[in-house]
Amino acid sequence: GPQWQVRVEITLFILCVFCGYPLSIFFIIVNEFCERFSYYGMRAVLVLYFKYFLRWDDDLATSIYHTFVALCYLTPILGAIVADSWLGKFKTIIYLSIVYAVGQVAMAVSAIHDITDADRDGTPDNMTFHVAMSMTGLFLIALGTGGIKPCVSAFGGDQFSDHQERQRSTFFSVFYLCINGGSLLSTIITPLLRGKYKTS
Repeated sequence: GPQWQVRVEITLFILCVFCGYPLSIFFIIVNEFCERFSYYGMRAVLVLYFKYFLRWDDDLATSIYHTFVALCYLTPILGAIVADSWLGKFKTIIYLSIVYAVGQVAMAVSAIHDITDADRDGTPDNMTFHVAMSMTGLFLIALGTGGIKPCVSAFGGDQFSDHQERQRSTFFSVFYLCINGGSLLSTIITPLLRGKYKTS
């Protein structure tokens, strides 16, 4: 990966090892950074994907985009209920992270036009397949992020014992720094990468 990301991960690992933090905190923070980077990076170019790949008009693209975002903020209610009533925080995070990853893979596959471009003219022949894959992917991402959001911060807090109040407080500061850092970097980097590979 990029050098800056490796440096961040090394710094967090050293922080965990030498400052008395549970080692699991390192994985929680890095996972959350990567998850937010993935989510906001995908969201940054989602409307462009709808308009220029699926060939949707502005109204439909905007409607689907906002429906997806609304689902992402609605499903944490379901995720919290599942975690508190059935699976617990850890299993909810694990299972719905897998759902989330499958959703991202489905979105990536839906953007490969060669899958249905039998005549190799550069245009997908079966757009229904791509639409179905992308909608399935978005639904799974919304479901997955709903399972992660209400559980990760509480699960991170659970890693500390009663005498580690200072470390717990610092954890939440670093945790939300990584969330917003991943979101900020992805919304800057993803459009730049799109522009670079579009013009190359």
